[in-house]
Amino acid sequence: MGYPVPKDLKGLHADQVSQSVEKYGYNSLNTKRDSSTLHILLNIMKEPMLILLIVIAVIYLIVGNYTEAYFMLAAITFVSGISFYQDSRSRNAMQELEKLNEPLSKVIRDGQIVAIKTHEIAVGDLCITEEGEIINADGIIVHSHDFSVNESSLTGESMSVFKDAQGADSAVYSGTVTVSGMAVYEVKMIGQQTKLGKIGLSINSIKEEKSPLQLQIGRFVKNMALIGVMIFILVCLVSYFHSHSIIDSLLNGLTLAMSILPEEIPVAFTTFMALGAWKLMRDGVIIKKSSIVETLGSTTVICTDKTGTITENNMHLVAVYSEAKQRTVYEEDYHLPDAASVIQAAMWASEPVPFDPMEKELHLRYELNEKVDRRSQFELFHEYPLEGKPPMMTHLFRNDADEQIIAAKGAPEAILEVCSLTAEKKEELRKLIVEFGQQGYRVLGVAKATHESQDFPEKQQDFKFDFVGFVVFYDPPKKGIEGVFKQIYEAGINVKMITGDNSNTAISIAQQAGLTHVSMHMEGKDLMMLSKQELDRQLHDCTIFSRMYPEAKLAVIESLKRNGEVVAMLGDGVNDAPALKAAHIGVAMGNKGTEIAKAAAAVVLVNDDFSKLVVAIAAGRRIYSNIKKAIQYIISIHIPIILTVSLPLFLGWIYPQIFTPIHVIFLELVMGPTCSIVYENEPMEPNAMQHKPRPISDTFLNWKELIISVIQGLVIAVGVLFVYQYAFHQEGSEKNVRSMVFTTLIFSNILLSFINRSFYYYIYETFRYKNSLIYYITCITLGLLFVMLYVEPVSNFFSLTSLSYVQLIICLFVAGISTLWMDVYKYLNRLRAIKK
Repeated sequence: MGYPVPKDLKGLHADQVSQSVEKYGYNSLNTKRDSSTLHILLNIMKEPMLILLIVIAVIYLIVGNYTEAYFMLAAITFVSGISFYQDSRSRNAMQELEKLNEPLSKVIRDGQIVAIKTHEIAVGDLCITEEGEIINADGIIVHSHDFSVNESSLTGESMSVFKDAQGADSAVYSGTVTVSGMAVYEVKMIGQQTKLGKIGLSINSIKEEKSPLQLQIGRFVKNMALIGVMIFILVCLVSYFHSHSIIDSLLNGLTLAMSILPEEIPVAFTTFMALGAWKLMRDGVIIKKSSIVETLGSTTVICTDKTGTITENNMHLVAVYSEAKQRTVYEEDYHLPDAASVIQAAMWASEPVPFDPMEKELHLRYELNEKVDRRSQFELFHEYPLEGKPPMMTHLFRNDADEQIIAAKGAPEAILEVCSLTAEKKEELRKLIVEFGQQGYRVLGVAKATHESQDFPEKQQDFKFDFVGFVVFYDPPKKGIEGVFKQIYEAGINVKMITGDNSNTAISIAQQAGLTHVSMHMEGKDLMMLSKQELDRQLHDCTIFSRMYPEAKLAVIESLKRNGEVVAMLGDGVNDAPALKAAHIGVAMGNKGTEIAKAAAAVVLVNDDFSKLVVAIAAGRRIYSNIKKAIQYIISIHIPIILTVSLPLFLGWIYPQIFTPIHVIFLELVMGPTCSIVYENEPMEPNAMQHKPRPISDTFLNWKELIISVIQGLVIAVGVLFVYQYAFHQEGSEKNVRSMVFTTLIFSNILLSFINRSFYYYIYETFRYKNSLIYYITCITLGLLFVMLYVEPVSNFFSLTSLSYVQLIICLFVAGISTLWMDVYKYLNRLRAIKK
C-alpha cells in the first residue's frame, strides 16, 4: 500500500459478506460452465470413431453376431473411457490454470485490509485500488488520494479522469484502470450487473481463434476423413462385387474407414497443450491460454526489462552527491548534514508508505541518519505522478503549522532540465552522471522548491526548483543470470534490454549479466524520430534500448514483428502493458508485476524468476516436438493397417477379409494411449535447446518429415504383407495367416513407438529417456497379444491361433527390419550434419 487508509472505514463483516453473496451472487461474468460430465460425454459421442463403432455394433446385432456386438459395445465403453479420461485431465488442468490466473483484490473487511480472489468481491465491500491496478467491480468512491482512472475500455477515451468522493462523478467501473493515486470504493454492482458486464455479455458467444497448429491439424484430419469416405465407398463396391453380400461389404468398408481415420491427432493436440500448460504451472510459469505453449518454442527474440528481471531488484544506496558541498560521499558519511539533506529531500519525494525498492532504501536511510523523525508531522496533500520523457515525480507535504515541503526526484536529465542551473554546471553534472552510469549505478536527481501561493501549477515542471543533488543506487545482476543468457543464446534466441535507465547504466549491467553486442544502443526519443523503414533496419543490430517509454517500447515490439521475429516481452509496470499486449508472448512478473501488466500478458512468472522463461521455451519446444512425433507415429502405423485391410481385397488374395473390425479396434486401442499418453510424457531431447527456433509459419509436418513417415509406414506394410504370403505358403490356414500378420503388426507398432521417440538419437540412446509409461504400455500390449494367441476362448473369438516359437521369431524379425532401419537413416543424417 502506497497510501494510508482512514481507520473509520471498517467494511463488511463475515455475516454481511455471506448475506450479500446469497442475495447478489459472485462477481463473475461467466454465465455457464460446459465442463459437466454430461457435456463431456455428449462431446465424446460426436467423435467419428465412436460413431463408426456404434454402426458396426448395430450391424453385428442385426445379423445375430452377438459376441462381436458385445465386444464392440465393450470397445465403445473403453474408447469413451480413454476420451473421457483425456478430456477430464485437459479440462482439470485448464481449470487449475484459471484459478491461478484470477487476480486478487484488496478489500477492507472487519477493519482489516485483506486480499481476496476477485470473484469473491461482494456488493457492499470496500475495495482498494492503486496505481496500475484494474478495478474489478462498479462502485462509489468513499475515500481517495490524487486518484485518476482510465476508462477507455468503456468510453474509448484514452485520457485519464480525476475523481474523488466529493466530485460530480464519484463512480468507478469494472474493467477500468487506476492511473495514479488510490481510492477506496464501495461496491454497488458485480458480475453481469456491472456496466462492463452488461456491455460484454456477448463476449461469451465469441469463439476463441484457433492457433496456426490447430488449423493445420484440423485441415489434415478433414482431408484424411475425406479420403476415408472415398475409400470406404470403393471398398464397399469391390467387396460387394466379390461377395454379393451387403453386410460383408459394409463391414469391410467400415473396417477400412476405422483404419484410415486419425482420430487420435486432435485428442493428442488438446492433451499435449493442456497438460504442458499444467506442468509449467507446477514449475512456476502460469500460461493463460494453452495454445500459447506452441508459440513459446518458436521465440526468436526476448525483450526484457532490467530492474528485477536481470537484476536482483535490491536497491542499495551506494553514494550521494551533494550540490551544497559539490562532493560525492559514501555510506560512512551519510550522516553529514549536506548528504543527509539530499537523502531527506529524496525521501520526501517518495511515497509515504513505500513499495518501490529505491524508496524503501531512502526511507531506511532517513531513519538511520535523522535524529528527529518528522514524517508523522507532515501529510501528503498533493502529488504529481511519475510522468514526462524522461520521467520525474513531485510530492507536496504540509504540517499543522502550515509549513510546506515540495520535493521532486526522477531521471537526472529531467531534474537538471527543471532546475535553475548554468549551462556549464549542467554539463559538469552530466559528466558525473555518465561516470556513475559506467559503473552500473542507477542515478536519481533530487530537487526542492518553495511556493507561496495555494494555486499550484498544472504541471510539476513549472515549479521553480533548486537542485539538491543525486542519490546513487546499485542493483546487482541476479546470481546465475549469465548462465541463463548463455542458454538463451545457445538456443538461437536474441536478447534485447528495454529499460528506463540511461544508456551507461544499462550497458554496464548488461555486460555484467552476460549480454552480447551491448555497444549497440538507442534511446527512446531517438528511436521515435525514425521512420518505420529506418527503425526496421537499425533494430536488428541494437541490443540496448534506454530511456524508454510506453510508445517507444511498443514501437520496438511492432518493428521486430514486422521483421518476422517471434517476440517475448517481459515487463511488470503499467507502461509495459501496451508492449506486453502487442508481443507474441507477453510475460509479466508474478510478484512485482502490476495487475494491468498481468492482465495484458499471456504468461506470468510466479516468482519473478527469469530462468523460468527458458524453462517455458524449452517446454514449448518439447511439446511441439512430441506432437510431431505422435503424428508421425500415427501416420506411419495407419498405413500398414490400411494396406493390410485393403490390398488383399483389391488384389484378389485368398483371404481378402484378413482383419475384421474387432482386430482394427484392438489396434486402435493400442495406438490411442501410445500416441496421447506415452508421447505426451516424453522428456525434452538433449539437443532441443541447441537448435535455432523453428519458424512459426512452418507447417506441423514439412514434406521431408511427411515423406519419412509415409516411407516408414510403407516399409512396415511390405513386411506385414510379406508375412501374409509367407504364412500362406507355409501353413495355409486363414487363422494362422491372420495370427502371424496380426502379431507382426503389433510387434511393428511397439518397435515404431520406440524408434520414433527421436529422429536424431538412436533407439538404444532413447532408452535413457525418463518415461516409464512407454514400458507399461508395451507390457500391457504384449500381455494382451499373448492372451489373444494362447488363451483358447479368446483366440477363437478373434479368429486367431497359437504360434510356434519359430513363427514368433519370424514375426519379430520382420517387424525389426521393417522399423529399425530408421537408425541407419539417423546415422546418415548425422554424417551429413557433421560435414556441414
